[in-house]
Amino acid sequence: MRRIWPAMVPTLIPTLVPALVPALVPVVLGALLLAAPAAARAQTGVDTGAQNAVQARAALNAMIQALGGQAWLNQKNKETEGHVAAFFHGTPDLGTTETFEYHQWPDHDRIEVTKHRDVDEFVIADRGWEVTYRGKTAMDKDTLDDYLRRRDHSIETAVKVWMKDPNTILIYEGQHLAERHLAEQVTLISPQNEAVTILMDAQTHLPLRRVFEWRDPVYHDKNTDAEEYDDYHDVDGFPTPFTISRFKNDEQVRQYYVTKVIYNQNLPADFWDVDAATRRIAK
Repeated sequence: MRRIWPAMVPTLIPTLVPALVPALVPVVLGALLLAAPAAARAQTGVDTGAQNAVQARAALNAMIQALGGQAWLNQKNKETEGHVAAFFHGTPDLGTTETFEYHQWPDHDRIEVTKHRDVDEFVIADRGWEVTYRGKTAMDKDTLDDYLRRRDHSIETAVKVWMKDPNTILIYEGQHLAERHLAEQVTLISPQNEAVTILMDAQTHLPLRRVFEWRDPVYHDKNTDAEEYDDYHDVDGFPTPFTISRFKNDEQVRQYYVTKVIYNQNLPADFWDVDAATRRIAK
């Protein structure tokens, strides 16, 4: 073997480099080609996800504007009068119950039942009471849990709380059918990994359906809770559904026929006082 002395290296470089370049070029090019698609795919994935979130937020913003925009967001309170029909295995029970429902954002709800308004239900923050002529009692736990769960997954909560959180994930899921209307579907996933899906009319942008899932604490199976909104009327500039249907696991359990809605009332100072209501009903 011929020994190469250090002094000979400058002389050999012009001879060795041309011979090595052809062998190195395919290796370098191959590495570049392998790296480029991965980088492109990563960038495309980020761009697609960001664009989808922008599209989802645009659909939700269009819904907010359709409902009344900033005035809807700033509503002080809402009274809804109507009749409730209960269903069992999809079949309505005989008769309906007259109710007067009050809601004040974010966590005050009151329901007066029957035309005499002699039964009241209060849900304030995370506590609930039922008031009758016998006095006030704590609301049944299952009834309270169901109410809080629906309030925490309402369209109002999704818009006023979830959308404002930068950690909430917004997913635009294209167009689907809801209430025989073509609708845009958007799902919001909160930082607590709770999800709400809203379907909005593709033309009017008004909400048609709200859906969420929850796990039964006893049997640990998943349940689906859905509400559908129909027969919109303009009330004081706020498009308002006058038919609200509720479903559990795709089976109808209740339908609410609205007869009157009042927004932004000046309620009495003791309106949310459970003890005041108890004294009134006990008379």
